[in-house]
Amino acid sequence: MWLMALSVPLLPAIVMLYSRYRVKVATLCQRALAWALRLTRGRVCVKSTHAFVFTNCTHGKVDSVLETFDLYAQTHSTLCIGPEIREVLDEAVRRVRPLRVLELGTHCAYSSVRLLRLLPPAGRLITVELDPVTADLGEEIILVSGFKHSQFQVLTCSSAEAIPRLRSLLGPDAGTSEGFNLVLMDHDPQQYLPDLLALEREQLLCPSGCSVLLIKRNQGADDLRGILDHIRGRTECYSIKTELQCVMEIFYRK
Repeated sequence: MWLMALSVPLLPAIVMLYSRYRVKVATLCQRALAWALRLTRGRVCVKSTHAFVFTNCTHGKVDSVLETFDLYAQTHSTLCIGPEIREVLDEAVRRVRPLRVLELGTHCAYSSVRLLRLLPPAGRLITVELDPVTADLGEEIILVSGFKHSQFQVLTCSSAEAIPRLRSLLGPDAGTSEGFNLVLMDHDPQQYLPDLLALEREQLLCPSGCSVLLIKRNQGADDLRGILDHIRGRTECYSIKTELQCVMEIFYRK
C-alpha cells in the first residue's frame, strides 16, 4: 500500500518520460528480443551442426571435416555454410596469404577450419565468440580437424572486450608487429562499424594492407550503412574490393 502511495506523485513524470522516449524504449526492447532470439537459434543450429560433423567426419582429417560440413548443409538449412562463403574465404586467403587472421563470430567453426587449413605453418587464427557454449563446441571442431592450440585461440567474450586485448595476444615477434592481414566479421552487424573503428584505434589492421570480410546474413541495407559511409569517407585508406550477396570485402591500407 505504501508503495502505491509513493508512486502516485511520480505518475506525471513517468507518463512524460514514456511519451518522450517510448519510441527509443520500444526500439531497445525489439533489439534485445532479436538478440536473444539470434543467440537461442544460433546455439541450437551450432549444436546440431556440431553433433553431425563430430559423429560423421574422420577425426584429424581437415578435408573430411569440411566435406562433412558440406554434407550437413545439403540436408539442413544453415547460414554458416555455403558455396559462396567457401569460395570467397578460400580466394581471399590464397590471395592475401595472411600470417595473422582475426575472426569475429566463431559459430560452428566452419569458417575457422577453412581459414586455418590455408594458413602457413607460422600462421595463427584468433577467433572471438560471445556465447560460451558455441565457443566450446567450435573449439572442439577445430581440434577434431587436426589443428593445435599453438595455431589458434578462441576468446569467449564480446568483440568489444576482445579487441583491446589482441595486441598482447599476438606476441612480441616481428612477424606480428603489424597486426592482422585478414579480418572476418561474422557476428552482430551493428558491431561491424564500432569494431572496425576499434581495430583502427588499436592499430591492429596491418598498415601495408589488410582485407576485411563482412558477412551479410539477411540484414537490411541500414545495418551496413554506417560502415559503408565510413569507408566512402576515407578513400585514402579504404576501398571496396568485392561485393556479393552474402559477403563484402573491403581493403585497408594506411
